[in-house]
Amino acid sequence: MTPPTLTTPRLTLRPFTLADFDVFAAIWADPVVTAHIGVPARDRGASWQSFLMIAGGWALLGHGQWAIADRATGVLLGQTGFFRVIRGYGAHFDDLPEAGWVLSREAMGRGYGTEAVRAAHDWFDAHVGGPTVAQIDGRNAASQALASRMGYRVYAEVGGEEAGHGAGLGLYRRG
Repeated sequence: MTPPTLTTPRLTLRPFTLADFDVFAAIWADPVVTAHIGVPARDRGASWQSFLMIAGGWALLGHGQWAIADRATGVLLGQTGFFRVIRGYGAHFDDLPEAGWVLSREAMGRGYGTEAVRAAHDWFDAHVGGPTVAQIDGRNAASQALASRMGYRVYAEVGGEEAGHGAGLGLYRRG
């Protein structure tokens, strides 16, 4: 499936292109970006694997993640959408589409996350439907609030200090 392009008042959610990779890798290498999302900063090799996974999700699952770009400038700001990662949490999590969102340091705190994530969820609800899950670091108040606005509710916690996750990871479900 070719990812659809979605527009919001300030953003374009579009398929990633090879030209996006350097900015994608820079976003994921930024420790400020990854500090509270439950994964460490990535090197280019790990970012490349993730970048390819995004393309494969659309092809195999019929849903996936979009590049978030500023409508006025075209600048890549981050990503949002749905994916499947077998995390070992069990069928209640691993068998469902997982929602995610990541913004560059420069895009944080400007309302882009809510705008992009809402558009992605509206598309998902209209074209795929069904429950979705999310994993959110217990220290990430901004993502917890965004998840709540989208209708997610925490149902379990995993990790914690012993697993290198600080306050632990909340498992959230919507629908």
